[in-house]
Amino acid sequence: MNYLSHIYLSGDNEDIILGNFLGDYVKGHLNKLHDTSYNKDIILGIALHRQIDTFTDQHPIVKQSMSRIRHRYHKFSGIVIDMFYDHIFAKNFHHFSTIELDIFSANFYQILQKREDDLPAALDRMIISMTSRDWLTNYANLEGLKWSLKGISSRLKYESDIENATEILTAQYQEFEDDFFQFFPEIQAHCQKFIENPVY
Repeated sequence: MNYLSHIYLSGDNEDIILGNFLGDYVKGHLNKLHDTSYNKDIILGIALHRQIDTFTDQHPIVKQSMSRIRHRYHKFSGIVIDMFYDHIFAKNFHHFSTIELDIFSANFYQILQKREDDLPAALDRMIISMTSRDWLTNYANLEGLKWSLKGISSRLKYESDIENATEILTAQYQEFEDDFFQFFPEIQAHCQKFIENPVY
């Protein structure tokens, strides 16, 4: 799952949302984070991010999705499926929320602006791009997805060709969408349970 799904699965707690967003950028054992400036809910958000990644990577439906593209994308298959799922989620956001996707996205960008002092300076450039180009809303269309994949591809150490992965998605759209709709209720339930009773 990518940014949109991670943010949505955090619920309404601003600190958990922020921690989940930081999950890819904060390393080390969670217990050691209690000695930092992060409060308990931000740490919970970081823990939730790791839970989402682990649950997703190990899930048989996600592995089924990855099997459709592994011949072409090999070790980058997980990145591609994360983006496919966020695209399908964005396109079908109205099935999961009473809030319109553009409003949901704008609310998140406001959190980033309001809490900029809690965010590493190294993320400034990425956050400016995310907010000015409205990444989250644009996941809903194939051009926005392709643009995001191109950006990820440019940051990878090795040639990946993932910017052209939308060709596979278009050719097998129904199969990937079916996978997503089977998988997403399970990750929702897992996250809700973890937030209510975090063990880490």
